[in-house]
Amino acid sequence: MKKLLKIKKWKLIFAIIIIIGAFNASCITPKGALRTYLFISGHPIIACITPINDDALHNKIDSKYLQTENAHCYELAIVPREKATGGYLQNYIVRKKGIFYFAKYYGEA
Repeated sequence: MKKLLKIKKWKLIFAIIIIIGAFNASCITPKGALRTYLFISGHPIIACITPINDDALHNKIDSKYLQTENAHCYELAIVPREKATGGYLQNYIVRKKGIFYFAKYYGEA
């Protein structure tokens, strides 16, 4: 019985390590971080299929801010819709911290 519990415990630990490793691997690139953010925020289908483009407007207008934040703006071709307000979530900012990238919704044009 104790041996069985030990095996289950190791399987759980192994599964947690795999999940953490997959999350970290997905945040190694800016577009991977953006897809991870979309997936976690409730838009898994869009995270998998949408093309991601540079957001030329925000990158030009906010260039000084983006440079100080070590960030870059992206826009989605297939845009998710926010359920609460019905608005479209098209523009995102991706910041680099260490070797990882983190995405966040950036706002309207």
